[in-house]
Amino acid sequence: ALAVFNYWFDGLTALAAIVAALIPRALRETQAKSVGAAWPMNLVRGVVTWIFLVGIVGLPYWIVQIPLHDLLLGGELRRQLAHSPALWLTFGSLAAGHFWKAFHLGYDALPDNELKQRVRWDVYLLVLRALAMFMMAAHGLAAVFGDPSRLYEYDPDDPASRRRRR
Repeated sequence: ALAVFNYWFDGLTALAAIVAALIPRALRETQAKSVGAAWPMNLVRGVVTWIFLVGIVGLPYWIVQIPLHDLLLGGELRRQLAHSPALWLTFGSLAAGHFWKAFHLGYDALPDNELKQRVRWDVYLLVLRALAMFMMAAHGLAAVFGDPSRLYEYDPDDPASRRRRR
């Protein structure tokens, strides 16, 4: 459960960091030159925009919680995270590393065409990572529970289906 959470958390924080690195440039380029908004209002706009974009762009990471619900939100994982300061430090440093890298890649100073290409590749790879998690979870569930198209063949209450199992 911890390994699955690590993979999920790593991808989601990397995506959140890239979006956070793009927000200052987006706010600066969309704000009218004549309107001088105060910095607290810009901060609120940036945070709301970041939450919205992480929710939308990170949708594959939220969807992958459907098949992995018991692993990502299970009691065992919560217990491990609650009782281990080392895990908090590990995940905190992982998130800090992603944010540091995203802000030091220079998204703010890149020309438009190069920015589009770099962000496109980085975000596509992270979205593909979430889709791969979903596919691996689906195959893993099929390996554990069997082929869902053949579930009708085995009924534990029917003695005739036990004879067919041999």
